[in-house]
Formats: sequence, C-alpha cells, structure tokens
Amino acid sequence: MSEEIRSIQRSGTRTPRKPKKSQIPYGIALMIIIIFIGIALSYKSGNLAMFWIFGICFGFVLQKSRFCFTASFRDPWITGSTSITKAVLIAFAITTIGFTAIKYGAFINGLPIPGMSYVVPISFATVIGGVLFGTGMVIAGGCASGTLMRVGEGFMMQMLALIFFIIGSLLGAYHFGFWKINFISNGPKVFLPDYFGWFGAVIIQFLIIGCLYVAADLWQKKKMGA
Repeated sequence: MSEEIRSIQRSGTRTPRKPKKSQIPYGIALMIIIIFIGIALSYKSGNLAMFWIFGICFGFVLQKSRFCFTASFRDPWITGSTSITKAVLIAFAITTIGFTAIKYGAFINGLPIPGMSYVVPISFATVIGGVLFGTGMVIAGGCASGTLMRVGEGFMMQMLALIFFIIGSLLGAYHFGFWKINFISNGPKVFLPDYFGWFGAVIIQFLIIGCLYVAADLWQKKKMGA
C-alpha cells in the first residue's frame, strides 16, 4: 500500500465522488411518453385509457410506499417489524367497506350478487397453493405487485421471477381442471353474507382484522421492544 493511500486513510478523507446525473430530464421524458400513450389508448377505448392511468398511479403509490404483501408476512419473522403487516390489515378494512358498499348497492337494486354459488371452495389445493406461493414469493423477494414494482426499478432478480411467475401461472391454468375435479369441487364454501347478512358479515370481518392488528402490534413490541 502506498504512502499516499495510508495518509488518506489516516486523515479520513475520501476520494470525491462524481456528481450524480440529474434524473429530472428522464422523468419529464417518461411523463410525456405516458401522456401520449394515454391519448393514443383513448382513441381506441376510453376504458383502456382509464386502465392505463389507474395502473400508472397505482404503481407510483406502490413504489413510493414500498407496500408489499411479501414483507407483511416476512418481516414479522425476520426483523420483528409489523408496520407493513398493519398497513395491509388497514387496507383490508378499507376495501371491506368499499366492496360491501358496491355489492350491497347492487343487491338492493336487484342486480345479481356473487353468493355461495360463485365462491371457490376451501380445499387441500388452497393449502398447497398457499405454501408454494408463500415460499416462492419469499425466495424471490416479492409477490405479484412487488415483483412488477421492482421490475420497473430495474431489478434483475425480479425480472427472472416475473418470467417464472408467468410460466407457473400458465401451468396452473392448464392443470386447473385436475385440481378442480379432484380437490376443489368437494371443499366447503364460505360467504359470510349468506350466513350472517351484509351487516353481520362486515362486523365479523372487522373483528377478525382488529384482532390480527392487535396481535401484530403486540408481536412487534415483543420482538423489537417498540
């Protein structure tokens, strides 16, 4: 090691880094491209343009908030933090209100509502699928939304995960008939409004979410002392 390097280490000074290039021009160019694509889609279909805008907004919020279902299951075991877990539970509570309002509004107006006959039964296939998907998303570092978000950020690991996510989905769809006949069709169905009514179903779901939220909060205090 040269004397010059030793003197730099002793003095604590570091070689000045090159200033990072501004990302603003890239952001402006990307915004222009997004707008032009939205306009082009609007000429073909208003719904396509709306889906495009919603997808862009959803992805932006997802990326900035670092919202990830994988982290909500993984972090409590690895780090003890349940902040994302509690955020997911809050999201479930909000969507419970929204979906119930939409479905009940259709119900009182005489429109068909997915009841017991439309609910997919709980079966052994649910357990197998949950274990496989949970294992895969922890290894890959993201669920479907988290993988798409990180693909947009340029992560190569998630690009590889996305490819096999698509392959696995196609294989699952191809073999779905086997699972439906042998496992799914014989399982029990659970649709809370059919058992407890719309109001009772919402109350029960809120109680379950509330208990999970309290349990997550207590878990974090136990593991992290905060």
